[in-house]
Order: sequence, then structure tokens, then C-alpha cells
Amino acid sequence: MSFDLASRLAERRAAQLYRQRPLLDSPQGPQVRVDGRELLAFCSNDYLGLANHPQVIEAWQAGARRWGVGGGASHLVIGHSTPHHELEEALAAFTGRPRALLFSTGYMANLGAVTALLGQGDTVLEDRLNHASLLDAGLLSGARFSRYLHNDAASLAGRLEKAAGNTLVVTDGVFSMDGDLADLPALCAAAKKRDAWVMVDDAHGFGPLGANGGGIAEHFGLGTDEVQVLVGTLGKGFGTAGAFVAGSEELVETLVQFARPYIYTTSQPPALACATLKSLELLRAEGWRREHLNALIQRFRQGATEIGLTLMDSATPIQPILVGDSGRALRLSQLLRERGLLVTAIRPPTVPAGSARLRVTLSAAHSLAQLELLLEALAECWPQLATDDEESGHA
Repeated sequence: MSFDLASRLAERRAAQLYRQRPLLDSPQGPQVRVDGRELLAFCSNDYLGLANHPQVIEAWQAGARRWGVGGGASHLVIGHSTPHHELEEALAAFTGRPRALLFSTGYMANLGAVTALLGQGDTVLEDRLNHASLLDAGLLSGARFSRYLHNDAASLAGRLEKAAGNTLVVTDGVFSMDGDLADLPALCAAAKKRDAWVMVDDAHGFGPLGANGGGIAEHFGLGTDEVQVLVGTLGKGFGTAGAFVAGSEELVETLVQFARPYIYTTSQPPALACATLKSLELLRAEGWRREHLNALIQRFRQGATEIGLTLMDSATPIQPILVGDSGRALRLSQLLRERGLLVTAIRPPTVPAGSARLRVTLSAAHSLAQLELLLEALAECWPQLATDDEESGHA
């Protein structure tokens, strides 16, 4: 008996769900070169436009000259360099938490935190639309796993009534495919009544949200008493790479002792931590980036509504256009690409069946003129999609 991989791949192609990697031949930014063509991109998570910032690049280069390239070993052996330590201290101060701990990726941070805190006899309760890394972490923890209705504190409360052992409520801060915010005040209140902890993965909130870019916890004014485990990634609003978990002294020490994805991984390059320190400085100091981004978001929503597009309840840089059918979503993405715009079609299993969409993401690096180009193209392409449907008999 052999693995029938060819059939699996053929089925995915037939269902219009086959994924391919665009080849980027330029730095991140609004104007990119992808698959040999110059395009205006609206699909990056570089929300503040820091991924190709000259000062961040310079900090990385200086860090490499001072500290070398590789981390060399795990943090617990000899891989915990001074830049790592300084970045952890800066992230702790930034989030208003006693401690922060660096991880190599957001996936590892989520997996490490949940599996270190929970085991058999415990309970993990997750939002139905949580990121795959959070769902995988819950399943791998060995705890009793249950999903509550999306952003529904009443549904969570019902599951909390049946929870046993140590109980962890896990939610995204900003949901990556819908762009909406978790109703953290209500979720935290429900958890507190049952003496449960709350873990928030604010991968898409740090940078765009909060008066100082401190994410959803700052946005709602929630501290360690309400959100005991706060996770952030550094490859989105920060523009670099890696992730962190922020919380109490006891939480971070527990992760150092028990989080396997932390213990058994070589540390990130020290120079990367130097770059992130610079991006954190820019993120905090240059409030105009958030102001401009918010102006772009408002203008996009206004323009898209005028065109007649179906948007989702999002006040964040993630602005999905709901299409429904995977084939139609791919077609709309292709029509835009023919006009020089890159907007990715998101299809199942990343999103629920029947909810394929174009995931527009905005960046502080986009100009208002570039946004108007997107809106003009959508105004042309959306009616064309309906015409194509009629001609193909799918109206």
C-alpha cells in the first residue's frame, strides 16, 4: 500500500482550492515585483510599512556586525544574547507586563504557551474562528478541547460551566480572515467568573490598534489581571520576524521551564532582535502611521460600499471582500491582477465553505492615490464578474 498523493492533489485542484506560492522578487512594500511582473500589492501584513524601513535595515546590519548572524544554540544553552534580552525587556514595558519571552515564530509561541499551561484533566475553550496555530495548540495540549461560538460571551459562559481543571480561554485579538475584534471585555468577564485564564493572540493588533500601537489589550485598557497570557508576532505590524509571550513573572518562568517549542529551538539571530528594537521604537514614536492607516481604512470602506461590495465588520487593516464561491474569488483576484493589482483570494479550508473572499490588507506605506487605484479597479471588475457569471450560466 502506498500514499496516493496524486489523487489528493487532483481533488484539491478540481475544487478550485489548489494553492501556489507567488514568487516575490522585491522587498515588501506597496509596489512589488511578483512572478516577473510589477504589481501594486494589497495583501501584505506589513501594516505600518516597517518591513523595508531604512533604519530597521541599518539596525539589522549593525547588529550582524556586532553579534554575528546565527543564534548558535537554544536560549537555555548559550543562544540567549544581549539583544534578545533587551528586546524582551522592551516588549514587557511596551505591553505593560512584568516579563516577555521571545519565540522564533507565532505558531511556536501559541503552541508553547498552551501546551506548557495545560494537560490532561484541564480545559481549553477556543473561539471557532481562531487561527490554526491556536486550534492545533489546544488539540495537542491533551486538555479537554471545546470551541465556543464566534465572539459570543454567552456561548463561552455555557462551556465554562462544564469546564474542569485549569481552564484557559483562548482567542485571537484581531481575527485574521474577518478583521473583526474579539469582544475582550465580555470574554474576560465571563472567564473571571469561573476563575479561568484568558490568552489572547494579538498577532494582527500590535501596531495598528491602541493609542500607542499596543494592540487590543491597550485598546480596551486590559491588564494582566484580565488577560493573563498575551501573545504577539513581530512579522506583521513590527515588520521583522518572530513572536513573544508577555505576562507575569511566574508565567514566563513556567514557559522557560516547560514550553517545548521554546526549549528545543535555536534562538533567532541576535541581529533580528536589534532590528525589532528599532522597529518598536518607530512604532511607538511615529503615531502618524496609525493615523494614516485609519484614514485609508475609512476611505476603503466608504468606496467599497459605494461600489456595492460585501464587506465584513472590520475596523482594522484587514478588509475582506466576501465573494462566496472559490472560483469567483479566484476570478476576481485574476481580473485585478490583469489591471496590475495583487489581492489574494482566500478559500477553504482557511475560511468556512461558501465564504471565499478577497482579503484586502492596507498598510501605512500605501498612499491615498494607490488606494484610489484599487477602488477604481474594483469598480470595473465587480460588474465584470457578474457578466462572466451570466455568460457561463452561473448567475
